[in-house]
Amino acid sequence: MSRPHDLSRWAHRHQYGTGNAAAERSTRLVMWITIATMLVEIVAGWWFNSMAVLADGWHMSSHALAIGLSAFAYGAARKYADDPSFAFGTWKIEVLASYSSALFLLAVAAAMVFGSLERLWSPQPIHYPEAMGVAVVGLVINLVCALILGGAHAHGHEHGHGHDHGHHSHHHDHHHDLNLKAAYIHVVTDALTSVLAIAALAGGWLCGWAWLDPATGLVGAVLVALWAKNLIVQSGRVLLDREMDHPVVDEIREVIAALPADSGTQLTDLHVWRVGNGAYACALSLLTHDATLTPLDIRQALGVHEEIVHATVEIHRCDECA
Repeated sequence: MSRPHDLSRWAHRHQYGTGNAAAERSTRLVMWITIATMLVEIVAGWWFNSMAVLADGWHMSSHALAIGLSAFAYGAARKYADDPSFAFGTWKIEVLASYSSALFLLAVAAAMVFGSLERLWSPQPIHYPEAMGVAVVGLVINLVCALILGGAHAHGHEHGHGHDHGHHSHHHDHHHDLNLKAAYIHVVTDALTSVLAIAALAGGWLCGWAWLDPATGLVGAVLVALWAKNLIVQSGRVLLDREMDHPVVDEIREVIAALPADSGTQLTDLHVWRVGNGAYACALSLLTHDATLTPLDIRQALGVHEEIVHATVEIHRCDECA
């Protein structure tokens, strides 16, 4: 059986590399921007007695909490990167944060539905100038935050491509930083609700369509819920190690199938799971007639696939098998 790789240095070098450092800085900056905006809106809403401004401030508090969770996850993953009790590194702390953040998004969507239905059933007078001003300011701030997080995402991809030597570029589409994506979706959903609010308020202000505001709130809630569902599926897939339909599994099978035919080597058991952004571990059992085949030979053959960072190989020899 193969000697397990030492993943502690791999975890620090690959799991918390330049891309993650940039993502953590960007996420923390966006968190502070969101908190500052939230406090200004809450104080302004209280000072000017504007429920629209006050409600938007409290709404931003949920996004500040979720983005803060993403920033905390980066810090925790970095802090414990060299802790040997994490068998495959601390990357899944970030994935767990993205899953939790998606649940926050569902709560935001539910609150939007509740508020919109309440406004449809019991219409309230809308202070259009103040509400429009809040929506425009919120949109500008969220666009700035989206640009900050988008830049960190692009930086992370450049770093990831820097380690690619032309092998299997089709995997990169699946190597998103889910923690960064969760923070980005929170910012984008807030920007979307600002756009919808501006359109609805314009219609209500110019045409007297007061129902348009809660109606667009329902549309926004559906879109937020769909994005949250997608993020839950992606992060839940990683947390549950559901990776056996990933292309890397077929690549491992191809490596074994490419062994010399006279060795009669067969793959009898295979398990693959993700341990980082674009990084996979595998455990496989082989049945072979080749008396010279070793686990090191298999690991070297798998080495052409850079995304396979850890392999545990068990070899059984059988001279009587067909």
